[in-house]
Amino acid sequence: MNGWGGLRRRALCRVFALGAVVAVLAAVVAPQRAQAGPTQDRVARSGALRVCIWPSYYGVTFRSPRTQQLVGIDIDLSQALGRDLGARVQHVDSSFPQLADDLLQDRCDVAMFAVGVLPQRQDKLWFTRPYLQSDIYGVTTRSSRVIKTWDDIDRPGVQVAVQAGTFMEPVMAARLRHARMVVIQPPQQREQELEAGRVDVFMTDYPYSRRLLDNADWARLVAPPQPFHVLPYAYAIKPGDEAWLATLNRFVASIQQDGRLAAAARRHGLTDIVVLK
Repeated sequence: MNGWGGLRRRALCRVFALGAVVAVLAAVVAPQRAQAGPTQDRVARSGALRVCIWPSYYGVTFRSPRTQQLVGIDIDLSQALGRDLGARVQHVDSSFPQLADDLLQDRCDVAMFAVGVLPQRQDKLWFTRPYLQSDIYGVTTRSSRVIKTWDDIDRPGVQVAVQAGTFMEPVMAARLRHARMVVIQPPQQREQELEAGRVDVFMTDYPYSRRLLDNADWARLVAPPQPFHVLPYAYAIKPGDEAWLATLNRFVASIQQDGRLAAAARRHGLTDIVVLK
């Protein structure tokens, strides 16, 4: 009897020990699940990550008119985020003017198209840590007699174009003293207005300037002689889900450290503006 009793006691001890281990694991895993938050829970349940993009953003999230394929640094990085989360990526067409509505109305889970961190956007949206940064540049024609250098931009009679909803719009509105600012509303485009001679120069950032320099032999870049208005770029989400913001910040930190961000920037000609810290 004593032998059987000893065996029973040892077996019960092993059961209790196993139960304790399971309880400890449950205590560890449960908070992690709870910390996932509603957005990540929805992504996990549906298996889909909805990513807002601006399909006209050359080098960032650009849909080729010829192939209809999406290419750019944030096309690559959104796919990387999807793989990290075990979800397929659904790209949702958006734009800077409709960005806030698309996020606030839950049309997408995150905006990944080099969104400038502006105060007026921070009033409505949450942003991750920056992963790119860019100054403002001018683009004019090689034959322009009006714009030769940066100092020629803010002069009486000069027509300066900005795309509606981009961060250049509020910055140039505040900085121009003599020139006239022309806000270009879709479907019109800045380069079309410039080619047609209706504006003398348009203001843009580094990624978009690459489109003209890579594809238009008539375009000329006008760079500021010193930093003019360097702006950090980040990913944006609807406010309220701190766990989702933490997940995205971990992703940005990861791609900054493991080489994925640097590699994507090299592929799309954006190494000069990448932020690796």
